[in-house]
Amino acid sequence: MTSSTKVLDGGWGWAIVAASFMAQLLAYGSPQSVGVLYPEWLHTYQEGKGMTAWVGSLVAGVGLIASPICSACVDNFGARPVTIFSGVMVAGGLMLSAFAPNIQFLIFSYGIVVGLGCGLVYAATLTITCQYFDKRRGLALGIVTTGTSVGAFIYATAQNELIVLYGLNGCLLIIGAIALNLMACSGFMRPLNMPGYYLKQKAALERDTEEQLFVKPPFDDLKIAVGSATATPEKSLTVKELLITIDSKDLSIQTEKKDGPLARLAIMKAIKKKQKAYTKYMQSLYEILQDQEMVAFCIAIFLFSLGAFPPVLFIEDVAQSEGLIEEVSVIPLVSIGAIATCIGKLALGILVDVKWINGIYLYAFTMFAGGLALLLIPITKSYIGLQILTVILGFFSGNWSLTSYITTKIVGLHRLTQAHGILMFFGGFGIMLGPPVVGWFFDWTQSYDLAFYFSGSCVLLGAFLLFLLSLPCWNRRPSENDKPEVQYTFTCEKVASVA
Repeated sequence: MTSSTKVLDGGWGWAIVAASFMAQLLAYGSPQSVGVLYPEWLHTYQEGKGMTAWVGSLVAGVGLIASPICSACVDNFGARPVTIFSGVMVAGGLMLSAFAPNIQFLIFSYGIVVGLGCGLVYAATLTITCQYFDKRRGLALGIVTTGTSVGAFIYATAQNELIVLYGLNGCLLIIGAIALNLMACSGFMRPLNMPGYYLKQKAALERDTEEQLFVKPPFDDLKIAVGSATATPEKSLTVKELLITIDSKDLSIQTEKKDGPLARLAIMKAIKKKQKAYTKYMQSLYEILQDQEMVAFCIAIFLFSLGAFPPVLFIEDVAQSEGLIEEVSVIPLVSIGAIATCIGKLALGILVDVKWINGIYLYAFTMFAGGLALLLIPITKSYIGLQILTVILGFFSGNWSLTSYITTKIVGLHRLTQAHGILMFFGGFGIMLGPPVVGWFFDWTQSYDLAFYFSGSCVLLGAFLLFLLSLPCWNRRPSENDKPEVQYTFTCEKVASVA
């Protein structure tokens, strides 16, 4: 660990930040600007807008819902291998989409494959950044996460020009080829802490003598030292690592030994500890959902994602359907919204640090302003008006950067990981449902008016519920949130899941 602490907050860490920034730009550039591709898919496949909208909703929501799986992959295999694999997934999904014969295949290739690849990139880049930064971790994560907004701005214009020059299929092939540079970004992600995945630990155990590990296990405490002949509490395998390193083949070998009963006893103890850990984890999730503010925040995140994400996908088609513009402009509305979102993340992040500003009320205000902007979209009859509303909605959509701050205030730092996972599930579920619902409204009414009235009403309802249920007049039982934060350790895994 002495060598690890010397490289924190500087040095090669800034190369990690640059590589992670570029990785998020390359991975999320096309999915974040999918609104440019959406009108082309409508003309190509001649499907309903509700069905076509599943492509954009899945590519944005799948990565959020699968975030626990993506984080587990990074934890077991490391950031570099995961980034390489995600580069293959993102590039392969984009290239496969160029040959999609129907919208169902496009939902799989672009929505699911590219979406999962983006989720892996997000988890890998945040984890490796957290490992290299301590005091400047917030600044580093802020720089890395802006890669999505910058990528949306660049790719929206680039995809528009590529479609004009090479057509939709040529555009997807070129974008997919560019996404292969994710593997080049992974080359900079030198692991600071070696990952403890299965094959590495199994090889390490095979180098040790079986007598040290299984024949003569400690009878009272089943702790096994790594790379050492003696077991010490400081260098002992955890229960998780013990379960990983012992497979069915090892169990069959142990049953043939004369000390088999002791080995089976060790495994049973480890399994019981694991079951106890799972039970405690589920109990913690249940206690989190008992908090009134947390439930209100989950509902608000769901309603905001349900209503505020569809404009990213439909805003260009809205302009064309209303006759406000014949084709996508040189600077598409998606690009304008992406830049406004980037500014909103920074500005709202600065505001929430002001002592007299309540983070929950600030989030409720951003939802209220975004809901009003959504309600004004149907009555806007000029392209300039749509641009202004896109800027307003994009700026207040930057409230996504407030989620970690608010979650910490509600549940405390010690439950931050579990609570943020719950929020990501609600947010991803809302993002997946929002665009298809708006598309179905258009298929039924042949107009976006009712759809955006519905979206704006959902966001306003979420703002009202969040504000109402967070008022201090409610009698809430005192929780452990008031404990000093110095009691908890701020691990990389918690920061990665938060960002």
